[in-house]
Amino acid sequence: MVSHSGLITVMQRAARKAAPRLRRDFGEVEQLQVSKKGPGDFVTMADKRSEQTIVEELRNARPDWGMLLEEGGVIEGDLTKPRWIVDPLDGTTNFLHGVPHFAISIAVEEKKPDGTGEITQGLVYQPVTDESFWAEKGRGAWLQDRRLRVSSRRNLDEAMVGTGIPHFGRGNVANWSRIFGAIAPEVAGIRRFGSAALDLAWVAAGRMDGFWEEDLDPWDSAAGVLLVKEAGGYVTDYRGQNRMFDRREYLAANGDLHSKLHKLLAGALR
Repeated sequence: MVSHSGLITVMQRAARKAAPRLRRDFGEVEQLQVSKKGPGDFVTMADKRSEQTIVEELRNARPDWGMLLEEGGVIEGDLTKPRWIVDPLDGTTNFLHGVPHFAISIAVEEKKPDGTGEITQGLVYQPVTDESFWAEKGRGAWLQDRRLRVSSRRNLDEAMVGTGIPHFGRGNVANWSRIFGAIAPEVAGIRRFGSAALDLAWVAAGRMDGFWEEDLDPWDSAAGVLLVKEAGGYVTDYRGQNRMFDRREYLAANGDLHSKLHKLLAGALR
């Protein structure tokens, strides 16, 4: 067994406690497609129930910590202590349509001496496959007990890259189209799976060679960013800087591919 801190144990326990209900709810979504109420409200309730379960577990373990929640917003805690960042159901549109690709994302943000936040622990848990991707700053990224490393591919024409496509109410279609037009002809394939947390976890695991998306919230990306970094990869904003959370822009890959993808992306937005 790989040793990890008690925080990872707390996070895994919280995610696994919420998972059975999410799986049950997911199994019922198909039957709701024809109901008058429709599945949308049902999925919102599934999201909130998952968050409630996770929050209860995390508060039991660290009652004085604050939280940043997708559904519940900011819960203030002791400002000298870390805070949790939680997405109880990343990939709600997949969930809504019966696509078994969604995740629970939990991260720990600690304050640095200069007052800025730093992600030090992260977990992305896939309830359907029971895959637990986790990372701790300085201790690597893992899938269960297997060490993760980003892909070692160096050539764009061998790379499969993930993205998030702008949709109703989210994203800049013109920006994305320019970036897609620059990257697509150079790579082996582009995929849109619908869960940024899992996309980043898959980059960490070497299942995808790179990923870009903008307009993501911290709960979508915090754990995944740490996973990629601890697996030996790079994550920056579109300017190649470490302001992903501020600018809500993410470009992730191994070192060789990151520089090549960034060159294409930056050229497209010039």
